[in-house]
Amino acid sequence: MSSLGIVMLVHTALDRVEQVARHWTASGCPVVIHVDRKVGNPTYSKFIAACADDPLIQFSDRHVCEWGSWGIVAASQSAAALILEKFPDVRHVYLSSGACLPLRPVGELIDYLADRPRVDFIESATTRDVSWTIGGLDLERFTLRFPFSWRKRRRLFDAYVRFQRALGMRRTIPEGLVPHMGSQWWCLTRQTLSAILQDPKRKEYDHYFRKVWIPDESYFQTLARLYSTHIESRSLTLSKFDYQGRPHMFYDDHLQLLRRSDCFVARKIWQGADRLYQTFLTDENSALTPAEPNPGKIDRVFSKAVERRVRGRDGLYMQSCFPRSTCERSLSAFPYSVLQGFSELFEDFEPWLANATGARVHGHLFHPERAQFAGDETLMNGVLSDCAMLRDYNPTAFLSNVIWNTRGERQCFQFGPQDNQQISEFLARDQNANIAIITGAWAVPLFRSNMNFADIRCEAARLQQRETKQLELLDTARSNSRIRVWTMADFVEAPMEQLQTVLEDMGAPQPTHLTEAPTLVDLSGFGKFLQNLKNQGMHPYLMGDFPVNDEFGTQAKSFKKPYLVQ
Repeated sequence: MSSLGIVMLVHTALDRVEQVARHWTASGCPVVIHVDRKVGNPTYSKFIAACADDPLIQFSDRHVCEWGSWGIVAASQSAAALILEKFPDVRHVYLSSGACLPLRPVGELIDYLADRPRVDFIESATTRDVSWTIGGLDLERFTLRFPFSWRKRRRLFDAYVRFQRALGMRRTIPEGLVPHMGSQWWCLTRQTLSAILQDPKRKEYDHYFRKVWIPDESYFQTLARLYSTHIESRSLTLSKFDYQGRPHMFYDDHLQLLRRSDCFVARKIWQGADRLYQTFLTDENSALTPAEPNPGKIDRVFSKAVERRVRGRDGLYMQSCFPRSTCERSLSAFPYSVLQGFSELFEDFEPWLANATGARVHGHLFHPERAQFAGDETLMNGVLSDCAMLRDYNPTAFLSNVIWNTRGERQCFQFGPQDNQQISEFLARDQNANIAIITGAWAVPLFRSNMNFADIRCEAARLQQRETKQLELLDTARSNSRIRVWTMADFVEAPMEQLQTVLEDMGAPQPTHLTEAPTLVDLSGFGKFLQNLKNQGMHPYLMGDFPVNDEFGTQAKSFKKPYLVQ
């Protein structure tokens, strides 16, 4: 007869329960099974008959087990009392569920516990030390009454809690008890467990815990502190929970993950996980090598799963985790560059930049007429259309899709005050956005146009106002993007130096020093053009200080051919 006894609380998948129970008894471990009273009598009788040939499998009195109710504690008490009575050789009692599965040979667990004959393995922490309660109550679960089911009668549950708080109603904790909380799944010694079940004050304790919220996480955890001589405050059962406090379900593709945990038992195992049941219940040679149980080894995987579920992946939006304005994560999937004023200031700038950096260089993606994809394409990865109406229905989703569908390839696009400005806030918040702006460069196309000057003045005032608002937005504390801003006058003074900086920010595989720049447009007379705007009542301040004597225009002529470093 083994020194280890197993208590199983079950309510469904009874064929799997029988399979696991026989696995325990094959190693000499007696098993007492509690079947929820909600299971119909015909099904229950059939289950008993199926297990009748195994003398090590016993059945305890049945109780109704609702989540968070006293019934789970009563079921644990009945089954534990029976296993202590029927099997006097048992030294440790292991509480498990019908969804638990042994991960290592049973003999290893028996030997592990035999080396620790006085140790109780039960997660037990005071309320002030508990950090895992999610959306629930801590100390109040011990000082208020909870006659209503949290799951089935939520409104009554919440209303009665508010009512007790309003009236200052408090329950008295029995003298000598310090409330503790922890995992429901424990492994207790006969001495500790029998002391709890045979305590002269058990009736008083049971009466008190009947109205405690989720007593299965506090009854044994609290009372074990009264009698145990050595508590290891941890569970030997691997049980992981999501961000809402619900247990993770393990499936066949979690096989290697469960192996790495070195744990003796895991829950919750999906009843259809045939590969897991076959591997861990029949193949002793594939079992884990002896090691101390260490569920922390796989915590990183679960932390990543929780992060994916709650925050999603950068640049991939879905209904379940749409980005929040307070979220500091990147709003796109991959770094990209936004250049403002460059295509206006340089001739054939886009093909030059594509050749210099190897990036995919688009025109104005948010041009009022259409999205100007690289190579003048009308469709892009993910069947994204250049249609302005489709793009402007949700500009942020459009840009996110552009970056997501081309992640791994550097994207660069032109932007300016003439474009759809709805995307500006997105750019300001996105950590992946690398923005370079030559302020006032939008005036160059106006300067070279054949429009009436009155119309030019009105358009210049409109564009300057829009660019000013954009710069103010980028300057706010919320701006997470990397931004470089030059006035047009400052940029034209040293274009090679500024272009070198832009290419370095893009991570381009260019030589250490840029040797050739694109052709600068002819700016002869641009200073007089700005003065005429002033004379017409507009103040073009974003361009910087352009002298009226055409000093910059003369200098620009020397840049008209590709600029070479000597």
